[in-house]
Amino acid sequence: MTMLQADQNNKTSDLQDFSTLELAQVLMERLAISPQDWHRLKSNRKVRASEQAAAAIIFLLKDQPEEALQRLHQASGWLDRSITAPPCPTHGHNRE
Repeated sequence: MTMLQADQNNKTSDLQDFSTLELAQVLMERLAISPQDWHRLKSNRKVRASEQAAAAIIFLLKDQPEEALQRLHQASGWLDRSITAPPCPTHGHNRE
């Protein structure tokens, strides 16, 4: 067994210690747009679709299919360009 294979086996073993929900939550944390990256990534379709798809998985695992479906529709909307990011409310847009 090579060092790379041994390292991969150890990582796989480590992942077995976590529930599916915990792994999905870690994925969601990794895919979520951080506040400092919001303006740069808010219109990035791949990033936004990935974020919504990960959220959908979490809702499915929590037995909330309606919420999961909403997130999947959002992910689909980002990918098919049927939705866009709203303007930022704090950057000089007309306020009433």
